Amino acid sequence: MTMKNKADKNNKLLTSRRSFIKSSAAIGGLSILPGSFATLANRNDMENTLNVNRSKSIIGVYGEWANGLMENPPKLSLRNNKWKDVDSWRGPALEKAQELISSPDLGKTPKVAIQKKYTYDGLDIEELSWQLPYGRETQAILLKPQGAKGPLPAILGLHDHGGNKYFGKRKITRTSDHSHPMMADHQKAYYEGNAWANEIAKKGYVVLVHDAFDFASRRVMFEDMTEIPWGHCATKGMSDNNPEDIENIKAYNTWAGEHEHIMAKSLFCSGTTWPGVFLAEDKIALNILGERKDVDAENLGCAGLSGGGVRTVFLGGMDHRIKCAVCVGFMTTWTDLILAKSYTHTWMTFAPLMPNYFDFPEILALRAPLPTMNLCNDQDGLFTLSEMKKADKILQDVFKKAGAHENYKGNFYPGIHKFDAQMQNDAFNWFDKWLK
Repeated sequence: MTMKNKADKNNKLLTSRRSFIKSSAAIGGLSILPGSFATLANRNDMENTLNVNRSKSIIGVYGEWANGLMENPPKLSLRNNKWKDVDSWRGPALEKAQELISSPDLGKTPKVAIQKKYTYDGLDIEELSWQLPYGRETQAILLKPQGAKGPLPAILGLHDHGGNKYFGKRKITRTSDHSHPMMADHQKAYYEGNAWANEIAKKGYVVLVHDAFDFASRRVMFEDMTEIPWGHCATKGMSDNNPEDIENIKAYNTWAGEHEHIMAKSLFCSGTTWPGVFLAEDKIALNILGERKDVDAENLGCAGLSGGGVRTVFLGGMDHRIKCAVCVGFMTTWTDLILAKSYTHTWMTFAPLMPNYFDFPEILALRAPLPTMNLCNDQDGLFTLSEMKKADKILQDVFKKAGAHENYKGNFYPGIHKFDAQMQNDAFNWFDKWLK
């Protein structure tokens, strides 16, 4: 490649990344506070995404000290020589993980209401809802092959963040030929135009996609808020007569992105964490999916990109009803987040004190030896490439020590943050291998 061609290629990549960042107001599906992502669109940062710079950090001279506070391997890592086998390790590890994530008790599985049933594009579709002990009702979409009797293997589809909290389940589903234009653009940007939940349902699965905590039907409504003195925050569109208007949605997302740190602080003060609430609500959805007569409850899986990848890490790691898990676009180490990349994520990622006991990939590895896939992009601005590869190696080592190296597969793909058609095909084949 000539120097000119190489420069042109780099410039195109930079332009693509700038467009991606500006259009999503987030990197990798987890929103970033306004103004905090500007440096990602410069050449130096692109170079630094390959390897963590240990001489400098995003917290200045405190980086090396903070990173040194963690034991290597951590106390409850299966890689720690204290643990000779997976059976003696799993109980204490899961108990400590449950303590640290502090999931709220949501009680019994709620009654599910079927709001609508219809057929679209070869699928039988149900629009569902259920009421948790708090907040507005959860809305969900269930998809399965048209006319299928079951019981079929089933997938809990975990939607991404994408800097767009107005939407949830619609990000990875399609229920008519007339999608909201923002969702058509979203699927084109992240999923190569596919509604991946529909695509895997067509392959013989029952798929449930529900709105996660603080998204779509579960989002914070402005009319429910006490006043916050934020003169710079947009409020238009949160109680508007035309909430589906694009400008109203953008205004809501601007406000909701800035509200996240308030939500996180309030959750901490209540004795829980954002991952803990995700886990509790995702487990309720898994209950609902597994209790259906058309579902084979012995063959359940989950998958998601980015924000859905975070949820896969915690649900797949800590609920072993998930026989097969596929984490997409969210795998790195705590070192990466300490020194380089914590600013590209909100509090939805973090459970305080967890690093004392597990490196980040070892939360997902709590499921060892159950089948697990990890899909990463080698130009993903969310993470540092060397730390993504280190996380992959940690997962390999844990599964090898668990006597199940063949049950873990980690793939790297060219390109920025995405779950494209090739990645989807690999994920679907992995599900077919283990759930059928």
